[in-house]
Amino acid sequence: MVFLGVDGCRAGWLAIRLAPDNGWEVDIFRNFSQLWDRYSAASLILIDIPIGLREGNPENGSIERQERRCDKEARKLLGPKRRSCVFRVPCRPAVYSSSYDDAIAQNEKLTGTRIFRATWNIVAKIREVDEFLSGNHQVRGSIREMHPEFCFWSLNGCQPLKYSKTQENGYLERFKLLQSVYPQSEAIIDYTLSNYLRKQVKKDDILDALCGAITAMMGWKNLSSIPMQPEEDLKGLPMEMVYFLFSFHQYE
Repeated sequence: MVFLGVDGCRAGWLAIRLAPDNGWEVDIFRNFSQLWDRYSAASLILIDIPIGLREGNPENGSIERQERRCDKEARKLLGPKRRSCVFRVPCRPAVYSSSYDDAIAQNEKLTGTRIFRATWNIVAKIREVDEFLSGNHQVRGSIREMHPEFCFWSLNGCQPLKYSKTQENGYLERFKLLQSVYPQSEAIIDYTLSNYLRKQVKKDDILDALCGAITAMMGWKNLSSIPMQPEEDLKGLPMEMVYFLFSFHQYE
């Protein structure tokens, strides 16, 4: 069995593979199709990218202001310090816009909200995964959405973390959590930092992908999701975030 945590990075997609025998592998792929070609036999792939998108309602001219329920529930559970980690996901027409200005116009028209530049910077990756899953119905159960900050929340006893992951104390806070649950974490992180440049992958990208891989391996038979009964978008993709309720005594 093989379990993957995947996070977008400057060089494409960072994938961390874990196996129950403590084997692991780290790789970067230029596009998601290449990643799938390499790991199509994986038992579960958890990816830090929105899966399932709102459409708005252009047919009757009404504005669909409601966000994905999973995003709203995650913000509520993460609390005031960490809720900003869960950004507003653009609607599908905005994701497929050809320019930032057009995406802003589309999203405002269909949802009543704007798109921030930071969100636009990852739209290409949202679109890439949406296109892949829309054209490959048979793989949908193997590729599911996770949000690293929410998975860290679960790992931390369902408590939000104190510091931002971009700060050194936030990095160490998350590193210690991963190491406490999965002792190979330090070796995996050290390997990735040594073998890839920061212009390819950032330190927090490694934490996020590894958190996803650990969640996939330890929880693949017992994953929970928010909401408990996910909505589906018009393409039949679930709008959910999966996580695992860690119990430390299980791994002592």
